[in-house]
Amino acid sequence: MYIVTGAAGLIGSSVIWGLNQRGINDIIAVDHLGTSEKWMNLRALSFADYLEKDAFRKKIADKSFGKEIKAFIHLGACSATTELNGSYLVDNNFQYTREMAEFCLYEGIRFLYASSSATYGDGSLGYDDNIEQLGQLRPLNMYGYSKHMFDLWAKKHGVLDRLTGLKFTNVYGPNELHKGDMRSVVCKAYEQISESGKLNLFKSHRPDYADGEQMRDFLYVKDAVDMVLFLLDHPQGMGIFNIGSGKAETWNSLARAIFSAMKRPENIEYVEMPENLRGKYQYYTCAEMRRLKALGYSKPAMSLNDAIADYICNYTAQGKFLGD
Repeated sequence: MYIVTGAAGLIGSSVIWGLNQRGINDIIAVDHLGTSEKWMNLRALSFADYLEKDAFRKKIADKSFGKEIKAFIHLGACSATTELNGSYLVDNNFQYTREMAEFCLYEGIRFLYASSSATYGDGSLGYDDNIEQLGQLRPLNMYGYSKHMFDLWAKKHGVLDRLTGLKFTNVYGPNELHKGDMRSVVCKAYEQISESGKLNLFKSHRPDYADGEQMRDFLYVKDAVDMVLFLLDHPQGMGIFNIGSGKAETWNSLARAIFSAMKRPENIEYVEMPENLRGKYQYYTCAEMRRLKALGYSKPAMSLNDAIADYICNYTAQGKFLGD
């Protein structure tokens, strides 16, 4: 039996899709569906049972789960980088992860959990997943800090050699429609270009970056799934691993790929960045992938053009989800 939390989210549902591709459906899917539309991500997937997060946390706390678990992939969290409720983030992203980790450590169960490249802050210390620099990192927002809290907890308690942390970069792809304002620019751009023929990108507020030349490590969700399942297959892969493309691309390059996939002429308008984001904005991210490659992962990430074409042409434009 496998457990996947955050099962209806972008990465969680995609991981279940990846397991299904392997013929694995003995999966307990855990999430909090609420009133969102993310239940749609589950329709084409195969799993043994579904549990709401609060009921699942109680079962774990009571040690009444009563099933043999092969691996626990913990992707459940609040992923909103603009969320300001620190107490909510600490409960969802730190305490929830800690409870699941302690259960797995006690039971001797393989535990993989989602961290984030947001923990790297402004990137002044680079984007190396070497745990020796964890204590020096300074996240720029409460979301990043709530993720960082668990990484620090695991290191302080000497258990990182028994856990696998997944530092995801900017993941995009099918199954993200439910995320509202936290959807990727690719998803938002498709709607914006379809309606108006143009795409808005933030202006730069740093002289060393021209408008639209801010850079990100964009990762297609199918590549993220490949990396997660590779680590699942390699139990010696303990510690924290970057999950990214290993390449920094500009927002302008992303925009060009979107216009190309949509077969529309390029039409970019640069708009002011909201004041509340300016001091918390990452101008450059690029995951150092040395540790994952040293473990034997050799599959190159899809190119930006190919990934966006697959996303837009095979999913977004057809209203499809992974597994449809």
